[in-house]
Amino acid sequence: MPATKKTPEHNRVGNVFNNLLKQIGNPVDFELPDWFNKWKPMPYTFIRRNIYLTKRIKRRLEDDGIFCSCSPSPGSSGVCGRDCHCGMLLSSCSSGCKCGSSCLNKPFQHRPVKKMKLVKTEKCGSGIVADEDIKHGEFVIEYVGEVIDDKTCEERLWNMKHRGETNFYLCEINRDMVIDATYKGNKSRYINHSCCPNTEMQKWIIDGETRIGIFATRDINKGEHLTYDYQFVQFGADQDCHCGAAGCRRKLGVRPTKPKMSSDAALKLVAYQVYQNGGLHVGSSHVSEQQRTCSRNCIGEVIMITRPMNKRSFGIIKRFDKFSRKHSIMFEDGAIEFLDMTKEDWELVTL
Repeated sequence: MPATKKTPEHNRVGNVFNNLLKQIGNPVDFELPDWFNKWKPMPYTFIRRNIYLTKRIKRRLEDDGIFCSCSPSPGSSGVCGRDCHCGMLLSSCSSGCKCGSSCLNKPFQHRPVKKMKLVKTEKCGSGIVADEDIKHGEFVIEYVGEVIDDKTCEERLWNMKHRGETNFYLCEINRDMVIDATYKGNKSRYINHSCCPNTEMQKWIIDGETRIGIFATRDINKGEHLTYDYQFVQFGADQDCHCGAAGCRRKLGVRPTKPKMSSDAALKLVAYQVYQNGGLHVGSSHVSEQQRTCSRNCIGEVIMITRPMNKRSFGIIKRFDKFSRKHSIMFEDGAIEFLDMTKEDWELVTL
């Protein structure tokens, strides 16, 4: 091969490079942190849908009895909004519904997975950050993997424990049915735990099949870590929690305590005592009247719920999920429940 002829241009480049080396000086040895060297994402096979290694239970549409009769409203291009009966029950509309192809209540089928990327964290191994802004209530991603029964799940857990593995990717769907994303799954397997998460898992019925979706519980900014509460069931030694949340429970597996009420909430809930003495006015329980009385889905309003045996409970509406159509209610004892208010006997309480 003939030698390459050096040109004045080559000489100039060479001189610049040599001068740069002189300015840099001698190389300096340094070591990367241990957590960086040890970080290696566990290999897995990417899949888009669950793979069943156990008997697939798929109920017939007529067995569910969940259908809607939504129709397009004037000026709207979509069907099945906030009042869709299927959406209220966390069930995707099916062929048995009359809404047609413009249905909006198909989060798993019609909504694209949010953009996200895999990152390494200092204390929690792999993690996922949002690669776009995500709005409260939006579908983020489906949790998928191999669907196994309890027996297989137990065998896999013992094998993993004997190998010294500490990362588990298990999510229970129903009795004797678990999603295991250890060997096959998608990016959802890397979403870390937080005691104060920004997403939650929801169990939906899609064409008779139970599937798990992850939905945003608040607005999430691009670059923010995605997290949900694992509700971890302990298997083996305790694991420290490194989520860094203000209300961190320190250990995985520790159940969340009942939240402490703010002074404002506590003052409002004193209302139920005053009510006993006739000092409060209880509003109409008719939905149309409630809608005229409060705005923003009644967030922050005090309500009275009448339960069986005429038992009355007082609480404050904390938030509303527009996809499940359920309200988060904090009661006077600090307990929080997610309720479908269309099925409750409730009334507004005003001073």
